[in-house]
Amino acid sequence: MLPTNRPTNRPATRTDDEQTSSVTDLLDRPVANRARPRALIVAVAAAFAPTLLAPATAHAASTKKAKKAKASTITVGSDETLTLTATTTATELVIEEGGVITVNDGYSLSLTVNGVETGSELAALTDGYGGVATAIAAGTYTGTIVLNVAEATDVAYSTLTFPFRQAIYVDADGVDEDRSVPSDVVDGTVTDTGASDITLLSNGEAFNGVYVAGGSYTLTDPTIAFDGNGRCDFVGYGAAVVGTGSGTTLVLDGANISNVGVVRTAVIADATANVIVKNSTIKCADGVVPDEYPAAGTGDTRYMITVPWMLGISGNVRATNLLGASTKASYINSSISSEKWGALSVDGGSYCTLTAINSTIANTGGQGYGSYAIGNVTEHFLGCTFDVGDYALIHWGASAHYGDSTKEAVSDLNDSLSLGLTSAELDALPVQSTTIDAGRFMVLWYAAGSVAIDGGTQVTTGETTFMCKAVAGTVTVDGSDGATVTTGNGVLFQLMDTDRPSSVTVSGKPWSSETTGTYTEPTGSPTKSSSWDPTTSQSTDAKGTFTDIALTGDFYNSVRGGGNASLQGQNLTLSFTRTTVEGVISASTAKHSVSTITKTEYREISEVTNTPSAVVNNGVRVTLGESSTWTVTETSYLSALTLASTASITAPTDKTVTLTVDGTATTITPGQSYTGALTLTVS
Repeated sequence: MLPTNRPTNRPATRTDDEQTSSVTDLLDRPVANRARPRALIVAVAAAFAPTLLAPATAHAASTKKAKKAKASTITVGSDETLTLTATTTATELVIEEGGVITVNDGYSLSLTVNGVETGSELAALTDGYGGVATAIAAGTYTGTIVLNVAEATDVAYSTLTFPFRQAIYVDADGVDEDRSVPSDVVDGTVTDTGASDITLLSNGEAFNGVYVAGGSYTLTDPTIAFDGNGRCDFVGYGAAVVGTGSGTTLVLDGANISNVGVVRTAVIADATANVIVKNSTIKCADGVVPDEYPAAGTGDTRYMITVPWMLGISGNVRATNLLGASTKASYINSSISSEKWGALSVDGGSYCTLTAINSTIANTGGQGYGSYAIGNVTEHFLGCTFDVGDYALIHWGASAHYGDSTKEAVSDLNDSLSLGLTSAELDALPVQSTTIDAGRFMVLWYAAGSVAIDGGTQVTTGETTFMCKAVAGTVTVDGSDGATVTTGNGVLFQLMDTDRPSSVTVSGKPWSSETTGTYTEPTGSPTKSSSWDPTTSQSTDAKGTFTDIALTGDFYNSVRGGGNASLQGQNLTLSFTRTTVEGVISASTAKHSVSTITKTEYREISEVTNTPSAVVNNGVRVTLGESSTWTVTETSYLSALTLASTASITAPTDKTVTLTVDGTATTITPGQSYTGALTLTVS
């Protein structure tokens, strides 16, 4: 909970006792004359010294500059602009409506009151500068006031430039106090190589905590609590912690980060940095979306501050984001949660690596995902616990692995990812299995990529376990060490046409698109494609491979093909080894409960029922390998079937199963293969 340091004419959102901050003696020097200290130790525990003031009353001119003085109040009238050229302090600050405090080009302005960054308000998203600038809001502020003038930290992203402000700025040479806001640092110690026991608080908007843009830096036991909106989590504007740049290693050990606000992200890793979080608690809760933001949202990443509803979820803050090329983010023995949207995200990057070991990954608001994967990312989850609203993983092209945190596996990642865990830390990590409890789906594929599940991983989903939207999604489950998969609605694998509405291009707005598209369900029977062969293996097949496991549930392929959604067809290829499977495996016709899906019906995305139907362009190819048994519970339609010599097909007790191939009754014989229009009938 943050103290109430907002101006008196703005509603406070936190009501704890006010906190006191101290700052370095650099505050009283003009910015242009500061000599940047290196290897400087900043201890922030002493009481605050007498303050500098700027004269604020009886000015005839509408624009004025602050000067050193010994008054206790700064007043900026409704027709005045106060230009600060140096960091300035007071015990009271009054900004009347229409009054402005500004700094010269190349500098930034931040206000702290009693050690809390406050008062900063983002420009509207529709304003000319892209809605990324902040200004100090009108109001009355009392307490230990510091108006910090710092060198600008401008970060470019796409067509916008974000004017970052941060409590601590670090580059390859250490802490750069000229770019920092030291009056926001409460308690603890700050050096050029790390900070310990510091507290960073903000109830303003788009203020960052620690920005590391070079070298190696370690934050030990920091407390960071930000309440107020950020603006862009594709660059980390308003995040608690950012690690960015080639050669950057940022370590958080024992961190406690608690943010509330639109895209007020906790941890950002970007631009080839290596960010390592261990023994930490990270949680983010939604904020209030600005009125000018489009109701349907936008997929334009410069402005996107809510999750695209076409994913079937809602929310406006994700706890973490991994960006850039070959960037690494690792979470060890930690807890990461978002209210909705997402806990661990990889977005806007390529060939990144996301790792979680012995960590808890959760959504606290009933919707959201555990991780998001895009851009050929590799994701490792060892010994983790997922308690997520909708998906453990949304898959846009990646390789993901869920397994046990064995000593060997963790040691290998420690070496390959440069995690820096000591022998004592490695020894202290217990061996754990991964547990996944997903409210709806384990995986949602929107692009080709693989998922591997092994060790003692326990997967439980409220609905369909594996949901694949007409792409070459691949899942491999090895149950030899106890892995299990349990579906809540009786469907283990659903291959289906995409039902994701598209964005609509707009003009006259800062953002280039709005997510106002509509999905309309096709009607009538699919058209048989003359170019698609459902009986043979294709590079675009969705695949499931299951070994040494007992499965109960159905597998469906409802892709229409024949030109629908630009697809001629797609096959589902399944392979079982030393596995028992009880259920339907079949081509099907899938149907939503609604005929169209817009933002209003966003929760209907992926929600379908299946009717087993003869193969058209949706081949289902099944291989029952060594010592495998399929108990067919209802009539199933396949395009290819292969049985090992030790495999068998059975029916439930007191029922029989028969096979027809292209309409001809055929004996089911171990060691044989069948192709064509296959119907397995249970009677």
